[in-house]
Amino acid sequence: MNCVNESCYCRDKSPAPTIERTKVAVILANLGTPTAPTPAAVRSYLREFLSDSRVIEVPRLIWFFILRLLILPSRPKRVAKAYASIWTHESPMRETLLAQVAAVQARVSAAFPALDVQVLPAMSYGEPSLRDAMAHCHQQGIDQWVVLPLFPQYSATSTAPLYDQIARWIPQQRRLPSLQIIRDYHAHPHYIHALTESIKAHWAANGQAEKLLFSFHGIPQPYADKGDPYPEHCRATAAAVVRELGLSDEQWCVSFQSRFGLQEWVKPYTDATLKAWGEQSLASVDVICPAFSADCLETLEEIAVENREFFQQAGGGRYAYIDALNANELHIDMMQALLAPRLAAIESEQSAIPAALLSSRAT
Repeated sequence: MNCVNESCYCRDKSPAPTIERTKVAVILANLGTPTAPTPAAVRSYLREFLSDSRVIEVPRLIWFFILRLLILPSRPKRVAKAYASIWTHESPMRETLLAQVAAVQARVSAAFPALDVQVLPAMSYGEPSLRDAMAHCHQQGIDQWVVLPLFPQYSATSTAPLYDQIARWIPQQRRLPSLQIIRDYHAHPHYIHALTESIKAHWAANGQAEKLLFSFHGIPQPYADKGDPYPEHCRATAAAVVRELGLSDEQWCVSFQSRFGLQEWVKPYTDATLKAWGEQSLASVDVICPAFSADCLETLEEIAVENREFFQQAGGGRYAYIDALNANELHIDMMQALLAPRLAAIESEQSAIPAALLSSRAT
């Protein structure tokens, strides 16, 4: 029997459903960098970075005066000079982040053609900001987000500020995305493999040093005492790489760099370790910084230059810094491995939509 009313719902007259590709945002996030190697740009960056209570756990009123009266008037000029020594046409960290974004974009677009994936750069402080990335996603109607903080070892001083920014953004929105955050990957097999192979490649080109030092960015010891797992994650990363390399206990060490202020930080300290090794007339040392997914001021100036001087002036011999993983193919492999199961799950949900629609229309 034919339907008289043409406006009624008839199975044989309804157009086939059109399913658009699901929009997905992959946000690669790093810490941050100034916009230029100038005192003004560095001051702006430090003001934002050092105002975060996750980074500096000092009573706000006391810290306000320390920051505004002691640090910001004097420190930016010295730091800007250090940045100028490593700056090319762009900040090394920002340049590497953009290269990582481009490489990951190519990988996930090829691996998940059924999804409309946009890979976006973001930083906790400075530009491109996480706030701008979230605003872009909201404006584009992207309802699936996967955030990958490029901090292998979780810390409340690095990873947590990204959570905080997202948490502050959420109450201001009516339409919220489906959100996944990859908290850390300090022991992920692809990460350990990438580090191991980078060390082997360095040794193949330059020879193996007498000692291998894993130098991680430090945190104050009270932060660790309160439960920050970062030092444990760092030691676990180093131990996993050492197992792959087959090193003896005498051939390697873990240390922590970049102390700030007068309080005790997690030990042993990188500079003190290298000075002691220099005084022992150690013939050679290789230093790698596994906490950094991109080379930056701390690796290219503090570790590669300043700490080399500490070691050699104390009597040490050959000193080599092993580059961060940056946009190395194995590093991109790792990022793809971290993202793949999340994107596959989203793709699987999308592929189930047509069948669900047909099923609902048949009832």
